[in-house]
Order: sequence, then structure tokens, then C-alpha cells
Amino acid sequence: MVLMILVTGATGTIGSEVVRQLVARGEKVRALTRDPGGAQLPPGAEAARGHHRDLASVASAMAGADTAFLVGVFGPEDADSDRGMVEAARSAGVRRVVKLSAISAGDPRTGLGGIAHGHGEEAVRGSGLEWVILRPSAFASNTLSWAGAIRSGEPVANMLGSGRQGVVDPRDVAEIAVAALAGPGHEGRTYTLTGPETLTPHDQAAALGEVLGGPVELRDLTSPQTRDLLVASGWSEEAAKGMLRSVRFVAEGGNAVVTADVAEVLGRPARTYREWARDHAGAFGGGGGGG
Repeated sequence: MVLMILVTGATGTIGSEVVRQLVARGEKVRALTRDPGGAQLPPGAEAARGHHRDLASVASAMAGADTAFLVGVFGPEDADSDRGMVEAARSAGVRRVVKLSAISAGDPRTGLGGIAHGHGEEAVRGSGLEWVILRPSAFASNTLSWAGAIRSGEPVANMLGSGRQGVVDPRDVAEIAVAALAGPGHEGRTYTLTGPETLTPHDQAAALGEVLGGPVELRDLTSPQTRDLLVASGWSEEAAKGMLRSVRFVAEGGNAVVTADVAEVLGRPARTYREWARDHAGAFGGGGGGG
């Protein structure tokens, strides 16, 4: 019997890659998405309309699933979304849940998102289900937000100063999620997923510049400038305040962590940021292509 795996956040950075890898393995996959018609899912994936905030849609999508990948925290309004998804999974008879959390989850210094992830982890651990928690560091793909400025020849706004992070390739995170969803031996584990080294934004800019064949310049922002940029981008004052707390945590070295968890699970070294940049150079106007 082929068991159903539900993937929430199925069109996001990690969820879309999880769906792709599961389908490639021949797993039976149901993808929760707000727009099934517009979702670019691989052939063989079943689309289910819904969103993590709409718990009725989550409960419907959980029906008949054996395992679920939980992606629920995006902002302050999502503080209880993980708990709701866990309850829906338990009610539907789901056997195992794999939660996508974040490095330093639960630490109040990380801001509202980190606190919410901490509550979500508590819900998962107390669910009575088999569980696995993934705590990735900053995604290498976060620098895709630099693409517009780079193509325009403008300096990239940097709100993190010289804060170091164990930048991780999302493909590694997805591969570990797939292992936890579809294979044995991970129950009750919390994996902190990082790349092989800590990098500052300036380190990433230097590596990306070498791949692209030209300098990538950064413009370091002060805290007030960061707040103004966030608000101008549509953030509420409350959300901007929470983000500033997270920015300060990173800038002061709170995420300067490297673990061997990726290598332990995958049996190979974690991908470097340079590898990610090389494989995604086309997104910045350079050579190469997505991988």
C-alpha cells in the first residue's frame, strides 16, 4: 500500500522542492495550496485547495494522509497555526508529522516568528504522534531578494550588518524533510540544519560576485533605516518592531551556528552558499541556471 503524504506550504521555497522530490521517489503526494489551478505541481501530485490559516481546509486535506509536512508560521497572525494543524492531523489519524521550524526557535530574542515557532514545536512534541522537527538556518535563497538591485547596478540594502549565519541550501533542507517524511529512523529528532560555514552578508556578496563575474555591493542600514524600509514595504509597526528584534539577534551573532546534522542525515557534506549561487546565477542576470 502506498501511503499518502500531505505537504502544506506546497508552493513555497521548501514545500515545492519537497513535493518534487517525493513525487520523483514515487510517493503518493497531496499538495495543499491556495490556488490549485495556478500551482506548478509535478505530474502525479494531487492538489488540495486550502491554507494553513483555514483549518477546515487543512482538516479536509489531512483526510486519508499517513504523514504530514507542516509549514505554518509566516507572521504574528499565525502564532497558533501549527497547533491547529497538529490537532487536525491527530483527528484525521495521521501517524507522523514533520514540522518546518527555524533555528533558535523559542528564543524570545529572535522576535515574533521565533516565539511562534517555539509554540509550534511544543504542540508537535505534545501531540502523541510520531514527530520530527527541522530547524534550518537562513536560506541561501534569501539572497534572491538582491536580484533586482544587482540587475539595476545598485547596492543591495543590508539590514544584518556583519552578523554571521550558517547559511543553508534549501535543497538540503527539502532532502532531509523527504527523508523524515518517507523513511524510518528520524522519529523524535530535532535537526538544526546549517551550511558548512558561517557567513556574513558581505561574505555572501563576495561569493555571489565571483560567480557573476562582477562586484556585488552592499549598503549597510542603521536600525531606523531598516524600520523605515520595512514600513515603506507594507509592514505594520508591530511586525517591523518584531523584525528589528530578529535583525538585532542575527547582527549580534545569535545565529552564528554550524552543525553536522545535514551530513549526518544525508551522508554527504552540506552544500555551500557558493554552490547555490552557481546553480542560480541566472536569477541574478548571470550565467548558469536553476537546480
